[in-house]
Amino acid sequence: MAKLPPYAVRLIDLPAHRTFEVPGQLVAEWLKGLPMRDALGAPADDANAGYGKADLELYADGAHVFAVGTFQGHLHVACSRCVAEARLEIDDKVRVTFLPKHELPDQEEPASADDEGVEVNEDDLDVFPYEDDHVDLEPLFREEFVLAIPYAPLCREDCKGLCPQCGTDLNSGTCSCEAPIDPRLAALKGLKIPS
Repeated sequence: MAKLPPYAVRLIDLPAHRTFEVPGQLVAEWLKGLPMRDALGAPADDANAGYGKADLELYADGAHVFAVGTFQGHLHVACSRCVAEARLEIDDKVRVTFLPKHELPDQEEPASADDEGVEVNEDDLDVFPYEDDHVDLEPLFREEFVLAIPYAPLCREDCKGLCPQCGTDLNSGTCSCEAPIDPRLAALKGLKIPS
């Protein structure tokens, strides 16, 4: 019998209630290459990259497998204003469907010019493929972490960021930099207006 991936559940074991934990090293591996994670300069196997815990009910209806439950955790990325570490919390309800790979549309088939596309219901958005005699939940857990990162994460709502001239962290100090003169108005600097 082949060894299953760590987040796999055999179809023969369904229905089942399972709890899974995602350690920091795996979170770091999944987020590697994302700019807001790489900006921290943390090691590739950073145990403090984050953590996740899924509590799921899994059941099947024919060849379709459903996972319903919760996913909670956190992850660490760089703040988009000051580049300090920002902790992002994850608290999601999970409701996904696993379909046999052959039931999903072929992604490599090019769309024709008159193709209007496939209409997708909101319930069909969280669909993952599976093969063989088990479903692997790892893609679902990876997606939870990647989608938790907003476009511009903040360490705190009122983050002041860095001084654009000297780079001082304005959250922890001040600088004596003056605002730069708009180059379009620089010629007017020496202009004296008679009174």
